[in-house]
Amino acid sequence: MSQYTTEVVMIPDTVRSFNSSTLSGSYQAIGTPLTRPIRIIKFVNNSTVTVTVSWDGANDHDVLPSGSFFLYDITANRSNVEGTQGQYVRSGTQFYVKGSAGTGLIYLVCLG
Repeated sequence: MSQYTTEVVMIPDTVRSFNSSTLSGSYQAIGTPLTRPIRIIKFVNNSTVTVTVSWDGANDHDVLPSGSFFLYDITANRSNVEGTQGQYVRSGTQFYVKGSAGTGLIYLVCLG
């Protein structure tokens, strides 16, 4: 029998992608808004250009060099306080990228 009284299940969301050949220098949405709270986010830049990432479409929040990735493990330091599950990225959040046109895809992987 498990020592845990509740089970927390992580479910992957559909992978979102963006073709870097359509980058215009202005923020453009990468896929659709999140459909549920998300714990882990991974951006993968398989394109030939560096892109800027935004969580709101107006402000620069991170830079993703060509051929790289970054991982946000939002719940890595979750609270063990009774009744809390730590921080999440809010359902409905839309991510954006901007940069110069290139070749290759930019991916957004979300686990919630």
